[in-house]
Amino acid sequence: MAQAPTREDKFSFGLWTVGWQANDMFGPASRAPLDPVEAVHRLSDLGAWGITFHDDDLIPFGSADAERARHLKRFQGALDETGLVVPMVTTNLFSHPVFKDGGLTSNDRDVRRYALRKVLRNLDLAAELGASTFVLWGGREGSETDASKDVHAALDRYREGIDFLAQYVIDQGYGLRLALEPKPNEPRGDILLPTIGHALAFISTLDNHEIVGVNPEVGHEQMAGLNIVHGIGQALWQGKLFHIDLNGQRGPRFDQDLVFGHGDVLSSFFLVDLLEHGGYDGPRHFDYKPLRTENMDGVWASAEANMASYLLFAERARAFRADPEVQAALDAALVPELATPTLNEGETAADLLADRSAFEDFDPDKAAERGYGFIRLSQLALEHLTGAR
Repeated sequence: MAQAPTREDKFSFGLWTVGWQANDMFGPASRAPLDPVEAVHRLSDLGAWGITFHDDDLIPFGSADAERARHLKRFQGALDETGLVVPMVTTNLFSHPVFKDGGLTSNDRDVRRYALRKVLRNLDLAAELGASTFVLWGGREGSETDASKDVHAALDRYREGIDFLAQYVIDQGYGLRLALEPKPNEPRGDILLPTIGHALAFISTLDNHEIVGVNPEVGHEQMAGLNIVHGIGQALWQGKLFHIDLNGQRGPRFDQDLVFGHGDVLSSFFLVDLLEHGGYDGPRHFDYKPLRTENMDGVWASAEANMASYLLFAERARAFRADPEVQAALDAALVPELATPTLNEGETAADLLADRSAFEDFDPDKAAERGYGFIRLSQLALEHLTGAR
């Protein structure tokens, strides 16, 4: 049995997760709306540390200033009562029909300007609530037909928008970091910046790239048929993992948003191992949807399940790393040797060319006979994960 969650675990949930009413393309909502204040209190009782939201999750779209202030006051009161924090805020640029062709990359210039104003307002709110990260998911930034979108111009406008928002954050002294959230498709047929790699390449072109990183989602990378552990590893390597969305997914299909660990179990195990031992110190944020079959009791059970799964994976990962047999298998597989630079310090091309052991005296056929024992390692991981060890 995994330990109970505590605030030190930094577990956070999107208001849109536990608050999802379970409406879909084939049927209306199966649950009543959830009061954000209740969400704060219930998540706090379960041991969560933070809550996040899109602007429209908390404040109905088009609310007058007085109504907006009323919603914020109630929400802030719940935060004060529970001690829950708001580590991340984001803006909805995808639900209202005005954004049907995107926000920052809409063909309509007026829509793009409206989208920027909407984001600016919520950057102010994020700073007011003490958030450290502002996520930008371009769910409608894309197309269904290649005839409809000039990709070169769309990326120009995307870069213009992110540059503008980043400069605003700097000018205001907010200390916020912006995190782009990649996704390959859904709701658009094809979404711009579809994967972690696309987003990282795009970020490198930005004026203020140092405050822009990524917010990868497990299911989004797996929808593209990619390895989420590799993607997160690269984001960490580049110092760009500003936030992460944890959930479950079963392969390249629609975005399932399952409870974390209820998709690819072995991948989830290795992802937690990486997060716990790879230098990430940010929120463990759950972006999932409680199944449509569940009533509100099931919603809270699903929130508990996300945290329990993560803690279970973390516990098993620690045991895996501490196992002498695993350590021996890692050594036999030469995994630690990968950290040794291929070239000696100060070694030049001339030095390498003069080293006969590197080529002339190297026996590739004999080296090819070596087995690395990776299956043994994988089996040991499976045995630790399943509690067989």
